[in-house]
Amino acid sequence: MLRAFVNAFKIRDLRGKILFTLAILAVYRLGSFVPIPGVDSGALRQLIDNQANAGGAAQLINLFSGGAFTQLAIFALGIMPYITASIIMQLLTVVIPRLEEWQQEGETGAKRINQITRYLTVGIAILQSTTLITVIQSGGGTSALYGTQLPQGVQLIPDDSLPVRALMVLTLTAGTAFIMWLGELITERGVGNGMSLLIFASIAARIPAEGANILQNGGLVFAGVCFFG
Repeated sequence: MLRAFVNAFKIRDLRGKILFTLAILAVYRLGSFVPIPGVDSGALRQLIDNQANAGGAAQLINLFSGGAFTQLAIFALGIMPYITASIIMQLLTVVIPRLEEWQQEGETGAKRINQITRYLTVGIAILQSTTLITVIQSGGGTSALYGTQLPQGVQLIPDDSLPVRALMVLTLTAGTAFIMWLGELITERGVGNGMSLLIFASIAARIPAEGANILQNGGLVFAGVCFFG
C-alpha cells in the first residue's frame, strides 16, 4: 500500500490531485476549530473541559462533524444537512414523476436534482442551526450537548439579541454550504468522492478522543474489543 502511494506521487497529474484533496481536507479540519460569533469562548472552553458523555443524537452529530458540533464551530452542522437532503431527494424521486424523469435523463437530469439538493440542504441547515441556537439559549441545551451545566449566571451565548442570533444562524448555514462546495471540489478536481472523504475525515478525527473515552470508561480490554472486534 505504501509503495502504491509513493508511485502515485511520481505521476504529475495524480500527485496534483492528491495534494489538492489533502489541502481541501486541511481547510475542512481548520473550519472545525473556528468558533461562530456570539459564543463566549471562556464558557465554551469550560464546558468542553468538564464535558461528560453527551446524548446519543448529539454524540452522533459530533462524530460526523469531526468534533465541530460541541465546539460550536462554523462547521458545527457538518455534512448531516446534505446527507438528510440527499435521502429526502431519493425518497421524493420515487413518488414524484417529474424527478423520476430527470433521474432517467442522465447527466442533465442529475445536475437538476443536485441543484435542488443544494437548495434543500441550505433550508435544512437554516432549520437545524436555528433549533440549535434556540435550544442552547433556553438553558437546557448545554446539558444535552455536553452532559454538564455552566455555573449560575454564566451563559454560553451572552447576547440574546435577534441580530446576534441571525448572525449565528447565517454563519452555521454558510459553513454547511461551504462544506458542500468543498466536497464538490474534491469530486471534480481531487481524488475520490468528496462527500465520502469529508465524512471519513470527520470520523477519523474523532478516533483518538473516542478511543480515550472508551479507555477511560471501560478499560483497556473493552477498548480492544471495540476497536478490533
